[in-house]
Amino acid sequence: MLFTYSNPSVSDQNRKVWFKEWIIGRQTLKQLSKRSNYSERTLLRYFHNYLKEVPVLSVRPSEKVNLLIDGTYFSNDLCLVLYRDNKIKYTQLYRLTDGEWYEEIKEDLENLLALGIQIESITCDGHKAMLKAIRKVCRQAVIQRCVVHVQRMCRIWLTMHPKSIPGQELKQLVIKLHAIQDRQQWGYWIVGLVDWHKRHEAFLKERSYNKTTGRYWYKHKMVRRSFMVIKKALPDLFHYLDNPNIPKSTNGLESFFGHLKSHVRVHRGLSKEHRKNFIRWYLYYKNEFS
Repeated sequence: MLFTYSNPSVSDQNRKVWFKEWIIGRQTLKQLSKRSNYSERTLLRYFHNYLKEVPVLSVRPSEKVNLLIDGTYFSNDLCLVLYRDNKIKYTQLYRLTDGEWYEEIKEDLENLLALGIQIESITCDGHKAMLKAIRKVCRQAVIQRCVVHVQRMCRIWLTMHPKSIPGQELKQLVIKLHAIQDRQQWGYWIVGLVDWHKRHEAFLKERSYNKTTGRYWYKHKMVRRSFMVIKKALPDLFHYLDNPNIPKSTNGLESFFGHLKSHVRVHRGLSKEHRKNFIRWYLYYKNEFS
């Protein structure tokens, strides 16, 4: 009589290897089927079972954490808010929700502090709910506004070819914003901005009257909007010059989001719940490399 022996735990571990490849290796079922000798249907059944599980992300308690916080959106109103340690490239916390909400961000920050994360700085794009939550919970942390985000929004509003002289001059100042590397360059830039405002203050205040609505509105609203964004961000725009550990932009997160979305696109057809858990497994496996 012949006996066969199988170890379910070993088999499961072997299948988890292919699951990991499917999650972070951009491998399709067809590619994995050829390499694993499992049929595509069998792999899909295993993977869907794993997608029913929610992996637990562990927190790494640390001092002087320079945190990146940003949100990104997927289809069907799915929003991922990520809290990432910039120094060790590690996701300390995340939330899958339907938007960037004050109460949720506040709760997340409180949880991070309770878990032993000592936050030195937070770099973010300036979302109102996010700023409000940070100022409420992390009063000792330095807030660094994302320089690239400020620059990008101003360039959108000013357009490629501003028609007015003030708009053209402000665009040149905006272009130089990302290149400021020390306090001397900062000083020259600030002097240029102050000079621009003095010369064009009347231009920014020009208003027209709408007879239909009976209201006044600013004639050069896009130039004015660009200047006001810079003015409001200015107190928190250059902390990185005094502390090289503070990232001046959330570009690292945007790159991370781009890779994540490209992986999600490879596996179209996932249900909303499976897509959520795909993202959770992606974050879990990515942390293993940090």
